[in-house]
Amino acid sequence: MNLKFILTAAAFAVMSSAAFAQEAPEYEFTTIKENPITSVKNQNRSGTCWCYSALSFIESEILRTKGIETDLSEMFVVGKSYHDRAVKYVRVDGHLNFAAGSSFGDVLHVIDDYGIVPQQAYSGFNYGTPMPEQNELDAVLKGYVDAARKNPNGKLTTAWVNGFDGILNAYFGEVPETFTVDGVEYTAESYRDFLGINYDDYVNITSFTHHPFYEPFIIEVCDNWRWDSAYNLPMDEMMEVMFNAIDKGYTIAWGSDVSETGFTRNGLAVALGDAKVTTGSDQERWVGKADAPKEEVKASLPQEVTVTQELRQEGYDRKTTTDDHGMHIYGLAKDQNGNKYFMVKNSWGETGKYKGIWYASETFVKYKTLNIVVHKDALPKEIAKKLGIK
Repeated sequence: MNLKFILTAAAFAVMSSAAFAQEAPEYEFTTIKENPITSVKNQNRSGTCWCYSALSFIESEILRTKGIETDLSEMFVVGKSYHDRAVKYVRVDGHLNFAAGSSFGDVLHVIDDYGIVPQQAYSGFNYGTPMPEQNELDAVLKGYVDAARKNPNGKLTTAWVNGFDGILNAYFGEVPETFTVDGVEYTAESYRDFLGINYDDYVNITSFTHHPFYEPFIIEVCDNWRWDSAYNLPMDEMMEVMFNAIDKGYTIAWGSDVSETGFTRNGLAVALGDAKVTTGSDQERWVGKADAPKEEVKASLPQEVTVTQELRQEGYDRKTTTDDHGMHIYGLAKDQNGNKYFMVKNSWGETGKYKGIWYASETFVKYKTLNIVVHKDALPKEIAKKLGIK
């Protein structure tokens, strides 16, 4: 069975300031293991974390397997994704999420079906700004597909898909048929093959009790519009996969809720509790504006919640754990008290204390992870055996 992979994207609810006022020492992090990553990018005003984090993960995979540093085009993937989603949206008469958010599996589907191009060949910023500004585009595309799905002629024309692609070309620019990298000419498909990106090498993992363990199921979130599946593991085994992956030199595509007050704008994620709401850029949506009054979680190392499988499930069932944000885990660190933290590359630019890097506590990751995607060889052998993966 070909398993598909969810990696969440822009979502709904959100947060602002943490409520921990006491003065305390700063967190002091010591790196345990750090695997190679490419430079931090900025999704800016776009709901494309799913694409930025997924391609960051793929770029680390290319570093691991070929030793080549790449900068892959996010907007190439976003455009192809929007094309596929528009066709499906109209086919199912609009009974599908059509918005900026998507999944990590979407990126793998696009690469498998269309190939990939480098950023130097296709930036996708054909609308007068140096970074993504996609609110207008998202609204235009939604209006167009809604007009098509209503089918006012009683029979869809043969032109509507070309019209939709014309909008994408106007905003992103036309995709080049060929491009040159290091003196070699490629197509999108041949570049994918040169980089060695293989859809079947990757597995999606989650952990919830409303489906049987060790079997795949479709994670029920709106951004999973391709209806991709994930393997369901007990919580502790999901964490075992993550620790093993980092230890063996692999990185992890990570989908998580970030609406907790413990997920701060200054590079820290700890599991404390409640969520609040803000709006604006993708970063402002989740952690508030830079100039807003905000008290950060301080390093008296506040007591985190005790995470159980039942608590994870309650968060999912009651929608306090939602598919907020996709990021890229690449390392492991510890604080001055010996507590472990995953090192996370975000897609909000070189912001915060750690210049675009977050430290997410083991407890936060255990509690708020929606899903992870790893190379199949990163699975511990016994877990791979339980899942029937070779």
